Amino acid sequence: MSPLAGANELDPRETLATSPMSPVQMVAIALTIGLNALDGFDVLAISFASPGIAREWGIDRAALGFVLSMELIGMALGSILLGRAADRLGRRRTILGCLALMSVGMIMTTTAKGVQDLSVWRIFTGLGIGGMLAATNAVAAEFSSARRRGLCVSLMAIGYPLGAVVGGAIAAILLRRADWRVVFEFGACATAFLIPPVARFVPESIGWLCQRQPPGALAQVNRTLTRMGHVPVPSLPTRSTEEQTRSIMVIFRHGMAPVTLLVTLAYFLHITTFYFILKWVPKIVADMGYTAATAASVLVWANVGGATGGAVLGLLTLRFGLKRLTIAVLLLSVVMVTVFGLGQTDLTQLSLVCAATGFFTNAGVVGIYGILAIAFPTHVRATGTGFAIGVGRAGAMVAPIAAGYLFQAGHDLEFVALAMSAGSLIAAAALWFLPLRGSARL
Repeated sequence: MSPLAGANELDPRETLATSPMSPVQMVAIALTIGLNALDGFDVLAISFASPGIAREWGIDRAALGFVLSMELIGMALGSILLGRAADRLGRRRTILGCLALMSVGMIMTTTAKGVQDLSVWRIFTGLGIGGMLAATNAVAAEFSSARRRGLCVSLMAIGYPLGAVVGGAIAAILLRRADWRVVFEFGACATAFLIPPVARFVPESIGWLCQRQPPGALAQVNRTLTRMGHVPVPSLPTRSTEEQTRSIMVIFRHGMAPVTLLVTLAYFLHITTFYFILKWVPKIVADMGYTAATAASVLVWANVGGATGGAVLGLLTLRFGLKRLTIAVLLLSVVMVTVFGLGQTDLTQLSLVCAATGFFTNAGVVGIYGILAIAFPTHVRATGTGFAIGVGRAGAMVAPIAAGYLFQAGHDLEFVALAMSAGSLIAAAALWFLPLRGSARL
């Protein structure tokens, strides 16, 4: 039992914030890593499959750019709509619903007969992915202690490149033996596999229950507190008028408008750079004369770097300010994307440059996720995160389309990479002006 439990029993959120993390919390954080790994694989599944799709259906680069963006449209809608649902219905329910959406979308993608069918099912899959991102970010923040919050959110975020690494390695093997559809079959199975452990091991967030206070909230809070080794509380804390507000416009009130606008702008801009790398690396490598399996393996190296970069940034948050760290890695992203565009003499050099590029671009995404976790209070955390990710995903949609048109217009890789790196540069400038007054209470 926590020695601090009695002192903080009137507000269980303070108990979690000030006490050492229990095994229940650690398992919940570990599962958010797995959930985000699914997002990483599901989003990149179309990238792994793109060379085979282009070859089978005979579509050009401009058309392929639109195909690569379809699930991102769904992600934008899912982040905004289902992110709001996570604040109204609960983190746990939203995550389980998103897993179901993703499983159905992935398996139905294998039935597509053309670009139109494929686009519909990728949008459908994207709805689940978008909602998942908002909900898991909130879970990682609300199940962690105050001291470990930055690290826990960073660990959650590196699930994305880890999913791409493991999934990419499996995809490279599968693509040697079957066509592009096998990638989505694997993704559907992996997604459905996580539904039972989430239902069993992830309770509803105590922060959300204290804020929302649905029927039976006190009993749920006390069951979870007991599982974590803390003393049950006699009553839930009183909600403020602000916490009872249900309008999405609350993220633009009470001094939050500058934070909402600037962090959304930064996410939008950096994501254009991030998704240029993720979406176009397989096709660029394939056009160099390498096989689809080899192209997938190069993208895996980019995500190995991404996972490493996210982990390093998370550890650094224990000693340095998150905002300054994020600005630094955004600036280094600009440098590495430009270097990527210069071209490499062999596959080894290309893989190393992609790994270094992934290191800094994904560390930038992780940093922004960390900022989202502390910028919004509990009652609008998923809403604010969902809004920033949803609107920001427009950058993810723009990235492959814009790069596709630049290539189609005859520009070489050096020019396209330089142009796309500008997103990270301007994002760093936006974060420089971002006002952060510390984390909100969970």
